[in-house]
Amino acid sequence: MAKFNMAKTKVPMPEQDPDVRNKNFDEVSLGYTLEMAKEEAKRCIQCKNKPCVSGCPVGVKIPEFIHLILEDDLDGAYDKIAETNNLPAICGRVCPQEVQCEGKCTRGIKDEPVGIGRLERFVADYRNNKKYNKPVEVTSINKKVAVVGAGPSGLSAAADLAKRGYSVVMFDAFHTAGGVLMYGIPEFRLPKKLVQKELKNVIGLGVKLQTNTIVGRTISIKDLFDQGFEAIYLSTGAGLPRFLGIPGENLNGVYSANEFLTRMNLMKAYKFPEYDTAVHIGKKVCVVGGGNVAMDAARSAKRMGADVTIAYRRSFEEMPARVEESHHAREEGINFMNLHNPVEIIGENGWVKKVKLEKMELGDPDSSGRRRPIPTGEFEECEFESVIIAIGQSPNPLIKNTNSDIDTESWGGIIIDDRTMTTKEAVFAGGDAVSGAATVILAMGAGKKAAENIDKYLREKDK
Repeated sequence: MAKFNMAKTKVPMPEQDPDVRNKNFDEVSLGYTLEMAKEEAKRCIQCKNKPCVSGCPVGVKIPEFIHLILEDDLDGAYDKIAETNNLPAICGRVCPQEVQCEGKCTRGIKDEPVGIGRLERFVADYRNNKKYNKPVEVTSINKKVAVVGAGPSGLSAAADLAKRGYSVVMFDAFHTAGGVLMYGIPEFRLPKKLVQKELKNVIGLGVKLQTNTIVGRTISIKDLFDQGFEAIYLSTGAGLPRFLGIPGENLNGVYSANEFLTRMNLMKAYKFPEYDTAVHIGKKVCVVGGGNVAMDAARSAKRMGADVTIAYRRSFEEMPARVEESHHAREEGINFMNLHNPVEIIGENGWVKKVKLEKMELGDPDSSGRRRPIPTGEFEECEFESVIIAIGQSPNPLIKNTNSDIDTESWGGIIIDDRTMTTKEAVFAGGDAVSGAATVILAMGAGKKAAENIDKYLREKDK
């Protein structure tokens, strides 16, 4: 057993130089070498109570897989992760580990926590670079389950159900499966080839995939039951963009972050004219918002050659984006106008010309725990050629509008029984479709819980 590494900080992650990467769409973080991974693994002190595991929404056996890295058993480390996590290469890149597993790491009390996400990514990339994947043996159950939406929650549920022996079909509205992993997260944070590798692993379990199928339009929930499906999991995500509701939002050059990122990622607008999906953003872009999606949109626009400014109504320190993402944005030359809130988009000849912003100041904390932004009555106008609105998304209302017996919250989230995850008999729901826009790993956790409940429901049904 190797000696512990009591260094106060994580082994640094190799990255592209900021002035190089802000001009390309290659992955920013380059990953650990084996030597780096083993050195970081030594920082884990193998706590008996394993607080890190309690912080993981899918319950990855973290100390165990880290120990296997030190034993040079990388295949064993991957298999240990895969016992509970069906998308480890993705989670190692985009999970907010700082508030989950690493947020509960004992080493983090006095020093930096162990780089659990970096180690997960290293192990997953090692396995994905091999041609051989260990087959999963299952005992087939002659029961069909439909999973609506092939994003992280749907993929997680489908994989767990397939491992239990069910015949699973995933239905997805897009021509390419993956949900937000494909259309929402930029290539430089999550390479699409990697997502498709992870998807292939799920398909390899026997899951069938039917794309270009909009449940609620192409096919109904009743149709699925008529086709012999005994349970349905609704994991349709939160793809309905929110807007500011200010004058000028209908001008040419105003995008929702959802549309902008979908065109950039899934339709490869950044490869124009190789792909005929150009996005006109001009030379100066204003991105409104302070979350991860705002950072993704801003950093994508920067790579298209624009001068990009993020306008956010609170302070930089109160941005909900991951610290890593806002740090990378700053390094790459993104401008920040904090304590500024857009109140009007001003046009000329139908196109964005300026944005009028009101200066804000911070008051007492609100329900989010952050200090409330208060208008000051002071305004300024700044010239921009396009505006990207990144202030959140809501669930698409299609399922509700085509199924009167499915209840939703006023903001669109599907209402479920928290204990069983059902919204009506044999229909389960989870992920962003229920919670609203959240993280990939929380959606996956919902998918795992749904698979457990569907399995329990179908077994009890036969008694």
